[in-house]
Amino acid sequence: MDFVDQLRVLSSRIASTRNVVQTEEATKNAMVMPFIQILGYNPFDPFEVTPELVADVGTKKGEKVDYAILSDGKPIIIFECKKAGDDLNISHAGQLFRYFHVTSARFGVLTNGIVYKFFTDLEQPNKMDEKPFFEFNILEFKDKDVDELKKFAKSAYNLDNILATANDLKYTRAIQNKIEEWMVNPPEEFVRLVSADLLAGKRFTPVVKDQFTAISKRAFEQLIGEKINARLKGAMTPDALPVLVASRAVDPQEKPSETMASEPQLVTSSEELEGFYAVRAMLRDIVPSRRIFMRDAQSYCAVLFDDNNRKPICRLRFNNRQKLRLGVFKENKEEEILPLDSVDTIFDYQDRLKATVLAYIQNPEASAEAAP
Repeated sequence: MDFVDQLRVLSSRIASTRNVVQTEEATKNAMVMPFIQILGYNPFDPFEVTPELVADVGTKKGEKVDYAILSDGKPIIIFECKKAGDDLNISHAGQLFRYFHVTSARFGVLTNGIVYKFFTDLEQPNKMDEKPFFEFNILEFKDKDVDELKKFAKSAYNLDNILATANDLKYTRAIQNKIEEWMVNPPEEFVRLVSADLLAGKRFTPVVKDQFTAISKRAFEQLIGEKINARLKGAMTPDALPVLVASRAVDPQEKPSETMASEPQLVTSSEELEGFYAVRAMLRDIVPSRRIFMRDAQSYCAVLFDDNNRKPICRLRFNNRQKLRLGVFKENKEEEILPLDSVDTIFDYQDRLKATVLAYIQNPEASAEAAP
């Protein structure tokens, strides 16, 4: 199982158990230790991961940090853990600040088992910054987040490489936050700037300010909407659609004309396409969309994991448009056919489809027998 698949499995498990994790110790065991393990470090090897690492800091004796990842016997990453669901304010990182100052560790992580905030000393050498340069949310992450997190994995860890991009990450995130804030509430300085050439010398009165503030908000919303629509249209083009047509074996003695005349032409309907993209959308938080394929056949459209017909996710039985049905798979690989009031009803079975995909991820060697 590759790095991102391990993260998605942990994400799914945390999403289903987070409400029963009530203490800091339980958070460490159920969330933080598996996370450290995914990074490639053995939390049960004291030469690699030390829990409750102790150090004397000035007049404070016996200061402890929850976990320290070691390399050649020296800490390289230290973790301060809080209970799942707790806020992660900088005031909660006191021990992390103090320990960062007296060890060789260049990275401190403040976490509640769900959000991981990564700190270093970009502002002042050997003094941990007050703002993280990178945040990772195990319940909500993108491919670019995984790429950044992977740099901390044991197999890829390189201090210089991480520090080289830490500044860019920090400032990129700050600018994104500022732009997001402006989208909701454009400041006067921004409104003045974007309206200056449009006013043609007119005074920037309170009335003009209110008018262009509202226009700026609409412009942001419309621009984002247009960008999203453009990406969706690109995804819906025939070249971008991963739909495969199932073929049947042809008798070598059969003439091509006879084969073509006897074989009905497959047409993927708009309802089948809509159903396929609905399945992709509901699985996006556990697996990249590019791993979900559709293979059309005479009696149904099969939605497959990794384009493997022995790993079916579901079957869209939409040939009778007045009677839409969905085929889902039980643990014993038998297909269960369910009626749908509309294509949108597929979302009612999101949990079952996710469970099917997670089973393939957790057991990559296992495959479902294709039903006849």
